[in-house]
Amino acid sequence: MAIDFDAIKRKLDRLSGANRSRNTSWKPSEGEEHTVRLISFPDNDGQPFKELQWYYNIPGARGIVAPYQFGQKDPVQELIAKLREEGSKESYELAKKLYPNMRCYAAVIVRGEEDQGVRIWSFGKTVYQKLLGIMLDEDYGDITDPKSGRDIKVSCTKAPGKKWAMTDVIPRGKSTKLSSDNDQTKEWMSNIPSMEELYTMKSYDEISAIIEKWLNGDDTDGEGTEWGTKTPEKPQTQSSETSTASSKEKGDKSYSNLDDAFADLMD
Repeated sequence: MAIDFDAIKRKLDRLSGANRSRNTSWKPSEGEEHTVRLISFPDNDGQPFKELQWYYNIPGARGIVAPYQFGQKDPVQELIAKLREEGSKESYELAKKLYPNMRCYAAVIVRGEEDQGVRIWSFGKTVYQKLLGIMLDEDYGDITDPKSGRDIKVSCTKAPGKKWAMTDVIPRGKSTKLSSDNDQTKEWMSNIPSMEELYTMKSYDEISAIIEKWLNGDDTDGEGTEWGTKTPEKPQTQSSETSTASSKEKGDKSYSNLDDAFADLMD
């Protein structure tokens, strides 16, 4: 059998790190329709997709993966607990803003871009619910099955007057193979990007320093504030004096849709 030099190059790129981060991430383009094939993550407790909890409303950070979901000490959760214990309306409202947000991830092959290999698609709760609903529909079943699954049409549109573009997913009418080439299927299935390659887990001390800087009103660069929001007031705790952080409006980077904003966290 002839050697597949393209497959060797793709493997070498992965081993050298050339396909990390941005190159292994994918997002639908607004106003276009894409066709993708979803691939289940291996060793994922029987679940086809992965979930991550993010803190993204803390000024001074572009987005922080919540350590508690991995059983690690989490200074944000500790702050939330203190705010809730304080019991004031202001503390409770601030605690709610600090709650993590779920982001979901699927491994995909984008039709027409198969040469780029398996990539990671990040999406929100609405798309996640639709995909799971499709899989529970007996007419479709396991759409990620490499032999009898189905491709998915993905469209991203922005309705007039709406702030965010909306992503919709529709299963194709008939089942198809992931690839007509069995060797290609095996190569894709064995080279799903690791989620750990797409983000950096901050340490307890690093996150604590970010929180301390924010609470002391030292957030001057505006990086990572929630898109278009103001800096929240400094929380009042029983062990600290009453003080208020500045709430000057930040000139943050703007996004045309929520998927773009979350995808930027992975860069």
